[in-house]
Amino acid sequence: MTDDLSVLRYSAFAATPEGGNPAGVVLDAGGVTEERMQQIAADVGFSETAFLVGRTDESGVPRYRARYFSPAAEVPFCGHATVATAVALAERDGPGEVVFDTNAGAVTLRSVVDAHSGVTVSFTSVEPQVRDLDPDVLERLLGMLGLTGSDLDDRFPAREAFAGNWHPILVVDDRDLFDQFRFSPDEVAALMRENGWLGTITVLHSVGPADFDARNLFPVGRITEDPATGSAAASTGAYLRALGHPETTVRIHQGAHVRRPSLLTVTIPPRGGIVVSGGATQIV
Repeated sequence: MTDDLSVLRYSAFAATPEGGNPAGVVLDAGGVTEERMQQIAADVGFSETAFLVGRTDESGVPRYRARYFSPAAEVPFCGHATVATAVALAERDGPGEVVFDTNAGAVTLRSVVDAHSGVTVSFTSVEPQVRDLDPDVLERLLGMLGLTGSDLDDRFPAREAFAGNWHPILVVDDRDLFDQFRFSPDEVAALMRENGWLGTITVLHSVGPADFDARNLFPVGRITEDPATGSAAASTGAYLRALGHPETTVRIHQGAHVRRPSLLTVTIPPRGGIVVSGGATQIV
């Protein structure tokens, strides 16, 4: 049930027509209660649904209050739902710059129309943070994935990174291990709640200096693995910058393991927020 609200459905960051991460979008949610937004998100059933609950204009730039709900709870920020919402706005109002005030902070978005009349959106994350991952927590997490510290890529030590949500980041050295690790969703979800990881657990494999394959574990939602995760991509950019990684643009290839191939482009400036770019297509 969604009453008379218009709930749009988009797939964001798709690398193929069958790829991307679906998100619900409600452009006009002013006056909708928190309980109703939670119910709508549960009814839609995607990993997140975005709600724009108010608008102001500053210096000619539209500014929206944005909230994000998984089927189970509100989350501070969701990258793929942000891109989906910005595409929906651009299709309705025209491309340009907007600002979303999220529970994680202000996020600036720019949308452009490409040569094929599609809309591409770039969002600049809130100021990122990177911190050490507690050794005991890391050992527990690796054990839950059937991995050990020796399975990680020596060039990329485990860390926690924030660009809207906190994400633990692991880089697995061996391709087969990256493809084949298994985990208990309930066990991993409990660890995530214990550590305040409201986004995903990000597991990467380096396939070149500017390309990473990603698996983002999200058992606290209705899915165990997310096909495209904008906040994790931004956090990965912050993580790589903190490590002194030389590339200023990297590509995150995600979703192959859940048969929804996705591509997220991450631009890493010398300082400030991380820029994540991609498109979204309405699901009819």
